[in-house]
Amino acid sequence: MNLDFRNVNTLWASVLVETLARSGLKTAIICPGSRSTPLTVAFARHPQIEAIPILDERSASFFALGIARRTHNPVVLVCTSGSAGANFYPAVVEARESRVPLLILTADRPPELRNCNAGQAIDQQKLFGSYVNFYTEIAIPSTELSMLRYLRQTMLNAMQQTQYPISGVVHLNLPFREPLAPIEQPGMSINFPNDFFDHIAPEVSAKSKSPIHGGFRGQINPASQRGIIIAGVAQPESPNQYCEAIAHLAKSLSMPVLAEALSPVRNYASLNPYLISTYDTILRNKTLAKNLAPEVVIRIGEMPTSKELRLWLNAIQPTQIVIDPSDCSLDPLHGKTIHLQCSIESLESLPSIEPSDFLHDWLSAESKMRGTIDQFLAKETALFEGKAAWILSQSLPAETPLFIASSMPVRDVEFFWKPGNSQTQPFFNRGANGIDGTLSTALGIAHHQQAVMLTGDLALLHDTNGFLIRSHFKGHLTIVLINNNGGGIFGMLPIAPFDPPFEEFFATPQNIDFSKLCQTYDIKHEIIEHWEQLRDRIQSLPDHGIRVLELRTDRHHDANWRKTNFRTFADSIEL
Repeated sequence: MNLDFRNVNTLWASVLVETLARSGLKTAIICPGSRSTPLTVAFARHPQIEAIPILDERSASFFALGIARRTHNPVVLVCTSGSAGANFYPAVVEARESRVPLLILTADRPPELRNCNAGQAIDQQKLFGSYVNFYTEIAIPSTELSMLRYLRQTMLNAMQQTQYPISGVVHLNLPFREPLAPIEQPGMSINFPNDFFDHIAPEVSAKSKSPIHGGFRGQINPASQRGIIIAGVAQPESPNQYCEAIAHLAKSLSMPVLAEALSPVRNYASLNPYLISTYDTILRNKTLAKNLAPEVVIRIGEMPTSKELRLWLNAIQPTQIVIDPSDCSLDPLHGKTIHLQCSIESLESLPSIEPSDFLHDWLSAESKMRGTIDQFLAKETALFEGKAAWILSQSLPAETPLFIASSMPVRDVEFFWKPGNSQTQPFFNRGANGIDGTLSTALGIAHHQQAVMLTGDLALLHDTNGFLIRSHFKGHLTIVLINNNGGGIFGMLPIAPFDPPFEEFFATPQNIDFSKLCQTYDIKHEIIEHWEQLRDRIQSLPDHGIRVLELRTDRHHDANWRKTNFRTFADSIEL
């Protein structure tokens, strides 16, 4: 037992931390502050928990989010009283929407020092509102054994609530009285039981293994119903098992798999001969969109990013079966949806059947469109930002974790990511679809390994405080920076022709010299001038540190490139 009996606060905090350690906690992110001193000391001295100090609370929260997203295990966030915890809010929202386990511990003044003009005291009750799985305020520290048992069981419940039934955020508010420092307190005497923690074991993920008996395929008749499978946005804990399960389902139902690039399916292409990667462009051809329309859609996970796909589904209104363990509604289109609350891996295996003519039509369209796009991009010598995603899909080392920033990067990955067998692990913050904490999340994913981030300039600038993590960062992150001096995504929206106010108020160019910004943080920086240079830099990644590979692109040219060439691609093929 790693307990600290110097005073009531050190004992209370060390029981809390020991309980978390025995429950499987590995990482705690600590923001500096006075009121949280007992927690900071307890985490810092525990040998089985990696305690990482981060100055900026907002960056800290997204750094924790990145680690938790990568490991699928809860990460603790600690901060002092006052407004410190409020800086966690954007990451809490993202964790809630994308189901990432975080345990937030906000230190607080005791009740007698609230609402009386005491410094650094705000109302921290339910600070994060409905965005948490569970909230409670912990009692004032005590040495009574009954209270220590209460603390132990509350922490066990908190850890469980971060993961079950759906992963998310738990917030505990912890008031502390003086003394906050670990000074000796006279009269400390407690007969602490040796078996106090013996019953605690790390939680084992209790994923549903029960098959859907009799009848999942009974709801669908492949002989008379045209169907497709949509592999949506997903970050499964076991990508190979996940992709195998989708492939088995596709073969048993003779259905094409429209694979969102923000899932691992495109990166395990050999498992699935029915893979469709160019559906966004195919559906821009109105004749193909009509001829390839299904009667039934099976969607695995959340809805893909593609607007073309959403518009098409909304127009054709097929029966949709959503397979996802979430208890939330996952159909923003409010269509004819049946929600099976289970994982794709839990479905029983079914025999394969012969490919249908409908499946052959989809595969023919994919083959032609994939070839057209690949040939066009292979000849593209200009630094068109969409080609960066295409090159990454073919050039990254095997199994590289790739964090993809929101806005234009996630869309270019969906448009251009080429299927292969790289087993690249895509990561992203698509719960709330914002650019908050982009760099800090990527650093959390890269901590203790090598990783790459694809980002635009505004998303990176929005989180430059993340560079402050560098002195505690262990691993390597290559940042592929698409610098188009503004928000490229807005160039695809109806507001784009209206200038003013478009350029100043929507595109918001910042005119930043990233070489100087990197110099400030002692980060390596390199301008990428041609595609072979980018290929060379990403085929083998350094072991440690952070570097920025900057591609300076033309936002207006690239917006026009997409509008013109997507139409050209779509019109170039027919069945």
